[in-house]
Amino acid sequence: MNIILFLIIGLAAGWLAGKIMKGKGFGLVGNLVVGCVGALLGGYLFDAVGLSAHGLIGSLIAALAGALIILWLLSKLRK
Repeated sequence: MNIILFLIIGLAAGWLAGKIMKGKGFGLVGNLVVGCVGALLGGYLFDAVGLSAHGLIGSLIAALAGALIILWLLSKLRK
């Protein structure tokens, strides 16, 4: 059950990140994949700086932060 929730949060974060970073996304499917990877990155970064992301909203915020960072980095690498 946890993996399904993780994927749903990652997909939502990828979609939101694609909407926030207009013109810097990779299409719907690409942004959804970035969201899942961003969920891992966001969780790691939140732990590294001592922040805790509990519950659905906290997990979504951490995943969104990770997805935004990945989209930003990938847009810089594209140039």
